[in-house]
Amino acid sequence: MQRVCGGLILKRNHIAWFTIVTVFLLDRLTKFAITSYLDVGAVVPVVPGLFNIVHTRNTGAAFGLFSSGGSFSTMLLALVSAITVVVLLYFIREAKTGLQVFAFSLITGGALGNLFDRVVLGEVVDFLDFHAGSYHWPAFNVADSAITTGVLIAFFTFYRR
Repeated sequence: MQRVCGGLILKRNHIAWFTIVTVFLLDRLTKFAITSYLDVGAVVPVVPGLFNIVHTRNTGAAFGLFSSGGSFSTMLLALVSAITVVVLLYFIREAKTGLQVFAFSLITGGALGNLFDRVVLGEVVDFLDFHAGSYHWPAFNVADSAITTGVLIAFFTFYRR
């Protein structure tokens, strides 16, 4: 698949790798900023009663699932993430539309961002904290946002077909 944009031919691989690298770098840069300027447990209110920047660590999967398994669960989650990245690269190659390539690339970039944390830190850095009244959404990061957005776009493209 090729797309012409301003006289340049952008192939599927260029779109995919640009998206993957951009998500990964944004994730790394934001996590670097958080770990450099905030102690673990710190809370910085941005919009009181709605949004904080925090510094938390997640040893488990999404929403803290499997967080009590220690180093074994960390290694298992890293292995599952690595396998997922390989499968996603296959999905990118087999995608039928540019939107599917973009969706799978968002998911891949996010998975690589969180995989990096698991391998290097043994846990994932989270810092975006939304809440309303007593309802509190678990903290998340740029990688989690890219994964969620990619999954929603992928569902949309499959549903639309």
